[in-house]
Amino acid sequence: MTTVSQDRLEKEAQTTNRLDVTAHGRIREGKLEGFKRQAAEMIRQTKEKDTKTLRYDWFISTDGTEFEVLEAYVNSEGLIEHSMHIGEARNVLFSEFADDHRITVHGDPSPQLVELVNTHAPGGAGGVKWYSFLQGLEP
Repeated sequence: MTTVSQDRLEKEAQTTNRLDVTAHGRIREGKLEGFKRQAAEMIRQTKEKDTKTLRYDWFISTDGTEFEVLEAYVNSEGLIEHSMHIGEARNVLFSEFADDHRITVHGDPSPQLVELVNTHAPGGAGGVKWYSFLQGLEP
């Protein structure tokens, strides 16, 4: 199991191009329990393999028909690494249990990440919305 200090990751994210991601989808009718098992498998793989993931939290709507995953990565490399680690499990999730995969990325992605998304993301680049940072509480 890969263990990385959360404090060290947070500090690294402050000095690099942190990415925050929201993934959204619809859970297929009658597939909620299988969906939950597959989500747990993806979380397990993330905990064991990822080294630049700051957050990977799954949420299900109260009626059990939709989900969102709140994710954060130290930088684009972290999201690429994560995608490589959970790719097979994600394919199972969307082939058997979920549909309508959409992603929102907040931050400034590397050209490599943009290229990867354009060629491999569910729905291609049309399934992903990109937002650049404008300003916030921290200078």
